[in-house]
Amino acid sequence: MANIDALFRLDGRVAVITGGAGLLGYQHAATIAGLGGRVVLLDINAEDLAVNAARLREEAGAAVMTQVADITELAQVEVAGAEVLKRYGRVDVLINNAARNPKVESSADKDFSRLENFPWEQWQLDLNVGLGGAFNCAKVFGAQMATQGGGVIVNIASDLGVIAPDQRLYRQEGRAPELQPVKPVTYSVVKHGLIGLTKYLATYWCEQGVRCNALSPGGVYAGQNDVFVSKLAQLIPLGRMAEADEYRGAIAFLCSDASSYMNGSNLVIDGGRSTW
Repeated sequence: MANIDALFRLDGRVAVITGGAGLLGYQHAATIAGLGGRVVLLDINAEDLAVNAARLREEAGAAVMTQVADITELAQVEVAGAEVLKRYGRVDVLINNAARNPKVESSADKDFSRLENFPWEQWQLDLNVGLGGAFNCAKVFGAQMATQGGGVIVNIASDLGVIAPDQRLYRQEGRAPELQPVKPVTYSVVKHGLIGLTKYLATYWCEQGVRCNALSPGGVYAGQNDVFVSKLAQLIPLGRMAEADEYRGAIAFLCSDASSYMNGSNLVIDGGRSTW
């Protein structure tokens, strides 16, 4: 029987994290590094990518590789894959974390977040990043894992990949019904789609030792206005939003041998929101 601590270790394993310039991208990377893994941060935002990499080196003492890439462009993902292989010779973990959280600008007489007004171009952009990017990265890095004999893919979905958004959270006093902002449709579609992609990938390369699971976090506190936070807290049995570092345990579990018999599942960690 393996030592329980050893099950969570990622010593020498190479983990590619998309959306590496973001809030949760840093948290995922810090988790991997803390367990002995080698971190590769992938993002289109070179400036914020450099900031997160510097923070990881300073706070975690981690060796960090960064790669600037637009994951909606397969050719750029292929270049990133080649660079990772050139440096490390393998890929053991892919965390599809990149996503857009669309905030659609509105005018005095029309709210563009509403389904009736939602721009087609915005739909395409959000799905291209959230789903198309995950597909491209799975295509490149997942195929590499299958070739080398195994690996782990983790898709970052959301509690809104399990339940519908409660649009009452976004209502503003004094606005007409047709002007009330809502959570855009693309967020739900992308997050539900990632769970579907997870199940597909879980069976696609299973004979080659590649596992795939999803993590569906609840809302993370990041300075949102007090009214919104108070409304959301009332929908969560634990009575609060998550802190940014509260998903580290889940990432450690999903990316390591601790979850070796878990495949095609969606781990929901939302403070209990989806139980109501």
